[in-house]
Amino acid sequence: MQIKDGFSAEEIFTTPTGYAYNDFIILPGYIDFAPDDVSLETNLTRNIKLKSPLVSSPMDTVTEAEMAIALALWGGIGIIHYNNTIQQQADLVSRVKRYENGFINKPLVLSPQHKISDVDMIKARYNFSGIPVTEDGKLNSRLVGMVTNRDIDFEKDRTKTLSEVMVKDLLTAREGITLSEANNILRTSKKGKLPIIDSEGRLVALLSRSDLLKNREFPLSTKDEKKQLRVGAAISTKDESKERLAALSEAGVDVVVIDSAQGNSIYQIEMIKYIKKNYPHIDIIGGNVVTEEQCEMLIKAGADALRIGMGPGSICTTQTTMAVGRPQATAVYRTARYSNKQGVPVLADGGIANIGHISKALSLGASTAMMGSMFAGTNEAPGEYFYDNGVRLKKYRGMASMEAMEAGGNKRYFAEDAKIIVAQGVSGAVMDKGSMNDYAPYLLQGLKHSFQDIGVKNIKTLHENLYSKELRFEIRSAMAQREGHVHDMYSYKEPQFM
Repeated sequence: MQIKDGFSAEEIFTTPTGYAYNDFIILPGYIDFAPDDVSLETNLTRNIKLKSPLVSSPMDTVTEAEMAIALALWGGIGIIHYNNTIQQQADLVSRVKRYENGFINKPLVLSPQHKISDVDMIKARYNFSGIPVTEDGKLNSRLVGMVTNRDIDFEKDRTKTLSEVMVKDLLTAREGITLSEANNILRTSKKGKLPIIDSEGRLVALLSRSDLLKNREFPLSTKDEKKQLRVGAAISTKDESKERLAALSEAGVDVVVIDSAQGNSIYQIEMIKYIKKNYPHIDIIGGNVVTEEQCEMLIKAGADALRIGMGPGSICTTQTTMAVGRPQATAVYRTARYSNKQGVPVLADGGIANIGHISKALSLGASTAMMGSMFAGTNEAPGEYFYDNGVRLKKYRGMASMEAMEAGGNKRYFAEDAKIIVAQGVSGAVMDKGSMNDYAPYLLQGLKHSFQDIGVKNIKTLHENLYSKELRFEIRSAMAQREGHVHDMYSYKEPQFM
């Protein structure tokens, strides 16, 4: 008789107690493969596959074009928020669809009044110093020069302005040039950088020889049949979203998320049916839901995937303010168990603070993990960095915070016409996480190690083991949770991506 230590998910998550990710642990399996043998390929929806189970949340401090591009290059997908005009959101989708690997769409830019010491600071932090100089030190401003190592290496006075040392006679390329054409210019000119300008000489992008060599191709890239990056966008259940859908479809959006805090509504069901009738080529992610009954309603309406979670996010107060929701681990297991039988994948949305939480969400039946705070604070997230007590931060706010709702997020909470707005989230800040080109591969490699410890090579096998009860779990006491983290140290240094 085979020993079955621990407990099945059914034994744990069908009890009267609801559980969060930290409340349980996955028991180890048998290892007979290396981490790099693990495949993280999964389904986002019935029809869209991803090479990585990473999805960014449609929040205005998390996902715009830069985030969506970065995630798509690493096999995931970004969902662009709707706290903007219809045209702005459609333009962001278009930027992702037009993207070609190699172009830097948001390069660091300085002004002629900046000093050599500013270049030194950038070089120390990012390990590069070929920086375009524009009239006002901003992108989409007229390009006036370029400063590289060779221009400043032997300059003793680091207080000199860039206008005194920059190269003004520049080799440039016009906006619209293909990556192949731009690469040929770099190769024949033997230049390290190629600024891309518009018809009025304004800087719109940059091409770097070192980046071309380093990122020649992204084998995990999430692409459509036209070899364009895939991208999603959020819409509401309001009539305005019908006009928004038309613009998003024209821009080439692959999937829409109907962004409602409580998705089991007549408004969402009617919107799903409208999209299926008028835009059958666009996949639909319905939600948010946390019960099997809610899943049933949206699946019958035609949803291609479901977004799971009510209130578990780090900046969300729905469960406290509204007394409605469900602990996230239980919500993921119960909804996934039902939806997977219908061939509909679920996204675990909220409550994820580390690699272990992603692994736990997948082990409970989720096909992907949608994250906000995990990606906020990266270079690719919207917003500017600021310092507080010497710590480099970026703003992060819930879409139910007062600030976000005043900017348009109230569409998500059926509160657009309310005379009194009740916030269900907060605004705050998160620490700088650097570039997604460092962060995403770190998350994926961590997931591969987690799968190795569990003893499975892919998400399909993980789910099969979940429902066959071969995958085993155990509840953790408060002391067990403390024991499982760093403890009893006088001091310690956290890893860069904790």
